[in-house]
Amino acid sequence: MAHLYIHIPFCHRICPYCAFFKHTPADTDMRGFVQALISEARLRLPAGYAPETIYFGGGTPSMLSPTHLGNLIQGLRETIDFTRVREWSFESNPATLTAAKVQQWCELGITRVSLGVQSFEPRLLQLLGRTHSPEQVAQDVALLRRVGIPQINLDLMFSLPGQTPAEWQHTLHEALALAPDHISTYNLSYEEDTDFFRQFGADAGDEETDVAMFETADEMLTAAGYRHYEISNYARPGCRSQHNLACWRGEDYHALGPGAVGSVGGERYHNAEHTGRYIAALSEGKLPPCSVERLAPETRRTELLGLMLRTDEGLPPELLRPQDSEFIAMLQAEQLAELSDKGCLRLTRSGRLVADEIAVGLI
Repeated sequence: MAHLYIHIPFCHRICPYCAFFKHTPADTDMRGFVQALISEARLRLPAGYAPETIYFGGGTPSMLSPTHLGNLIQGLRETIDFTRVREWSFESNPATLTAAKVQQWCELGITRVSLGVQSFEPRLLQLLGRTHSPEQVAQDVALLRRVGIPQINLDLMFSLPGQTPAEWQHTLHEALALAPDHISTYNLSYEEDTDFFRQFGADAGDEETDVAMFETADEMLTAAGYRHYEISNYARPGCRSQHNLACWRGEDYHALGPGAVGSVGGERYHNAEHTGRYIAALSEGKLPPCSVERLAPETRRTELLGLMLRTDEGLPPELLRPQDSEFIAMLQAEQLAELSDKGCLRLTRSGRLVADEIAVGLI
């Protein structure tokens, strides 16, 4: 199976908590950027490439104008066979969403829009550097429904500086009132090279608060009929993110764009995080500067442990070794994990709170 990720690094404003490669458009040649993505697809992807999922992430893909996005997709269709695509995701900032853009997305065949909502509290939105309002989110969801986008995801964040339990409950309540198909809830982490890290420090946050807010989300969202299918993700029946599931299962995926990371045939490549050099290289008919890492079998297993343990599918028996049996028995005794009828090791709610530690114990 083939999967494709496309990185759009532009943001109209840099959020203080975000560690992904991104920047404002500034004086970037947008036509040149679009042509560079088309050229990378032609140079990097195999002949007859037909992905089952496509994911536009960022940055803020919704910053692409209808003209630039239309030219991009037209160019990509010269290399990519879109006929097998069953899920096409597109990340959007609520502040950059317009009726014209949504109409185009629907006509192009985009099936899933993910809105970076983060909070329904104006005070916290301001702290996060977000420029949309709670009312705007509701308007955007209504617009997406009216135009006919099949699936909508809302991204939310918890354990924000000064966030109270009541504020988190209110955000979850407001999200549920909009009846999205999918909800992602992310525990804020303080990453290096972000304003939040410089302002609050690496040791910011409180584990007790993290646990309480995680449990609040689990209780409220599952009670509303959402399947908690990955530590940070909840979906209505039939609405799990197929692209992300493929990544968590360790399936191959290609990636295009500055800063994009792909994993194919046991090799991981990472394009340099520099949009100017990316455009310059491809304008000369060369792939952009990138690093390549060959993944040894043990490295591969270690990464899969960390990824698949996060899902409610759990670890398949082939990733478990005889020497793990004593540790697994301990996890079961402490009600941190269970074995399915097919022998998959699945974490309980309590186990998900210490998923990283459990993964380390299985290495």
